[in-house]
Amino acid sequence: MRFYHRLRWRLIGAPLLGVLVGATSMVILTYIFAFLTAPDILRQELTALIADPTRLAETERIILGSFQRNVFVSIAFAAGGAVVAGVVYSFILWRSLVIPLRQIAASSQRVANGRYGERVDVPHGLGEAITQMVTSFNLMAGVLEHIEETRMTLIGNVTHELRTPLTSLRGYVEGMEDGLFPPIQETFEVMEREIGRLNRLIEDIQTLSRVEAGAIRLEPPTYDLRELLALAAAQFQPQSQNRQIFLDMHTPPVPVPVLADRDRVVQILTNLIGNAMRYTPDGGTITLEITPHIENRQAALAVRDSGVGIPAESIPFVFERFYRVDTSRSRESGGSGVGLTISRHLAWMMGGDLSVFSAGENQGSTFTLFLPLVI
Repeated sequence: MRFYHRLRWRLIGAPLLGVLVGATSMVILTYIFAFLTAPDILRQELTALIADPTRLAETERIILGSFQRNVFVSIAFAAGGAVVAGVVYSFILWRSLVIPLRQIAASSQRVANGRYGERVDVPHGLGEAITQMVTSFNLMAGVLEHIEETRMTLIGNVTHELRTPLTSLRGYVEGMEDGLFPPIQETFEVMEREIGRLNRLIEDIQTLSRVEAGAIRLEPPTYDLRELLALAAAQFQPQSQNRQIFLDMHTPPVPVPVLADRDRVVQILTNLIGNAMRYTPDGGTITLEITPHIENRQAALAVRDSGVGIPAESIPFVFERFYRVDTSRSRESGGSGVGLTISRHLAWMMGGDLSVFSAGENQGSTFTLFLPLVI
């Protein structure tokens, strides 16, 4: 970036330019009057004084008056030149600063009124600072537009997810009123499942809201990651035995101390293993593996299944709210669509991360939880 394109140099240059123009004008005019005009005046007056010595007072008055006029003219021209230079430079600064600022102010008002698609044209040649400011404004407007789109999508998804169990419950209630469904134990069990599904969805949405707002308090003492994995995996032993799914655990022979919240780690692992069970066919394998990375001060816990896998085009959206790779399967199994979003935010809050990998459809998937390793 050339130095005269920087705003600070333009601001510094404004007074310097006025001083430079004024001083230059003063030097030029002084040279004209002192070296070009003054000798002729002095020669003329001294000649008249020699011819008539009684004209001493008048000669002094004429020479002094000529000097005063020349000084006054020099100062006037210097001041006038400085004023002209200042006006011209101020006009340039006005074009460089005020016009873009007015555009940003007008665009800000439109953004405040909900027009998040508003953008300001990036100026060229008006300085690095103005360009950065306009670029930052456009970036802010883009983020707000994305947030608004996400909010609208979230409202639509929540509405859709709530409508499904409510529609089912309403159908059963109306069917019982019309005599289509008898008020027997099986009917009430189905309705109870739909109520439970609705309750889980509401609880997950509340948890997601609290996690994203940072309103969840974590207790980060040191725990052995092997014990937390065993605690989470034990919840799925009956289900894995019934479906003949092999839970293959690979853990180091020594403790793996991590700085993390015990309950939240178990919550994340329960969600990951539950998803793996949901998408792994009967007779499949789910591998649970802990790998300490001493050099990075991280412990990696991978949950790898032999299930349906994830298409490459779906990988970037797996952790978004209510996103489902297989919509029908997720709804049938009672998934709320926000479990992975909550899990990733919890991992971030504990100073870790949550990633996903899949080689493609029907090739399984791997979710890896990273947590700070205590060395």
